[in-house]
Amino acid sequence: MQQLSFYTNKRYTTKAFDPSRKIADDKVEEIKQLLRMSPSSTNSQPWHFVLASTEEGKAQIAEATSDFAFNTAKILDASHVLVLCTKTNMDEAHLLKVLEQEDADGRFADEEAKQGQHNGRSFFANMHKIELKDSQHWMEKQVYLALGTLLLGASLLDIDATPIEGFNATKLNQVLDLPAKGYAASVVVALGYHSEEDFNAKLPKSRLPIETLFTEI
Repeated sequence: MQQLSFYTNKRYTTKAFDPSRKIADDKVEEIKQLLRMSPSSTNSQPWHFVLASTEEGKAQIAEATSDFAFNTAKILDASHVLVLCTKTNMDEAHLLKVLEQEDADGRFADEEAKQGQHNGRSFFANMHKIELKDSQHWMEKQVYLALGTLLLGASLLDIDATPIEGFNATKLNQVLDLPAKGYAASVVVALGYHSEEDFNAKLPKSRLPIETLFTEI
């Protein structure tokens, strides 16, 4: 518990990256696994992740920050940049793809259990799509669960991170050809190691006190 508390206090939003420092390949693979194993409602996994490790790839993503110039250097100077994308439609093909993966991974005792899982997940997917009409919002909430997993996990790996919503989503979708693939960009995360010029690394963290945030009943 003390170790987890240390890392949650250690984690912060990096404002400037050291472009000379790169994340080791084995840690990049761990980041991929963090995102792959992130939780989602009914294990729906309505996401895709674009990972840029080259200067060309990062420059492509940075194109979408022309109206948010304060974020451009964070993307260009980071070691790696992730674009967390949300599905634009929770269709039957995706539901069956997830179901078959679960089956291959041994999650079902029999066909009845498999069909029950499919029926349950389809119920919630259709509820958000047809009844509540908030399917896109529901799916994007799952992507933000993955974001939280990524940010804390990166800290545990001693990797600095910056979540970025200041970008032109329409432009980034076009640059990465996401609509054709059935996805839309939700949030960008720059990953790497902070530079000595990062003022935020030296500031104390600030949060509302426990007694304000919690009601115990």
